[in-house]
Amino acid sequence: MAGGGIFLVTIALIAGMIGWLSAPSYNLTIASAAGGSVTTPGEGTFTYYEGTVVILMARAEEGYRFVEWTGNVSTTANVEAARTTITMGGNYSITANFTQYIVQVATGAAHTVGVKSDGTVVAVGYNWTGQCNVGNWTDIVHVTAGAAYTVGVKSDGTVVAVGYNNDRQCDVGDWTSIIQVAAGDFHTVGVKSDGTVVTVGGNSSGQCNVSGWTDIVQVAAGWYHTVGVKSDGTVVAVGYNDNLQCDVDSWTDIIQVAAGSAHTVGVKSDGTVVAVGGNSSGQCDVGDWTDIIQLAAGAAHTVGVKSDGTVVAVGGNSSGQCDVGGWTDIIQVTAGDLHTVGVKDNGTVVAVGRNDEGQCNVDGW
Repeated sequence: MAGGGIFLVTIALIAGMIGWLSAPSYNLTIASAAGGSVTTPGEGTFTYYEGTVVILMARAEEGYRFVEWTGNVSTTANVEAARTTITMGGNYSITANFTQYIVQVATGAAHTVGVKSDGTVVAVGYNWTGQCNVGNWTDIVHVTAGAAYTVGVKSDGTVVAVGYNNDRQCDVGDWTSIIQVAAGDFHTVGVKSDGTVVTVGGNSSGQCNVSGWTDIVQVAAGWYHTVGVKSDGTVVAVGYNDNLQCDVDSWTDIIQVAAGSAHTVGVKSDGTVVAVGGNSSGQCDVGDWTDIIQLAAGAAHTVGVKSDGTVVAVGGNSSGQCDVGGWTDIIQVTAGDLHTVGVKDNGTVVAVGRNDEGQCNVDGW
């Protein structure tokens, strides 16, 4: 009996091994985009039996962060996680994607915030509601500044905020998978990695009515309106429209938008600029601008960076916020109510305009 039991067990084991060996095998081809690599199982082509759960681990280089896995990812547990798994059910080809930490500045009504290349954040200016209390923030990849509050996106897609919160514009603690944020005076908008949009804060003019938006790649927030660029270059807008600042339905081929208090501007892929909304100070007089790569909109002024690193500006200049004619080597600008800040290609920062609260004290950044 004992010998027969061993024989039966042996036959069962052999049958199981034959079944396992006869299972189809598939190739998994792994690659990485610039900014990182796949450490587990590595990069190249690997062969696994059907049903095998393969551990994936991607590592970003210094100055970069992991974004997502792309390709044949239908059986990937979490495409937005640097460490995840993929279950083999066919021949798959996947890529680990990364994005660069970019030195970036943002301006509120009277404060200025900057993200450093190491993911820490600095701030100067008016701090009566704690909008500059960002000294303990780390791993930040993007910031935005509202009238009296500051919002930051972390590399894992979560969001932090400090400052004025009477309209709950800082209630972003449960947001996930965020790739970009924008802050108005009293509302905050976030773009998720799937192209949908979330908002919190004041909605008196419908500026938070974005639940149906899809395929969004970038958003901007004005005083009481919200604007979004879709992946096809068209633009959508909601909110207060007394100055026609939301009349963007006819815009096409847009790569970036900016929203002032009551005006909206957009850069087209050919470097020209379009504008709608209030123009009492000439902030929409951008029809002759060319070769623009990035825009910013203040309360009543508009600023643009040209591909050669010089800067142009129109609109209200009561505090010298448009005095940017001598700037060179600029890669990004931002505009507050009455001040303008620019980042140079060496990571230093320049500023002009009203400085009563020290919002332009960025010389040491």
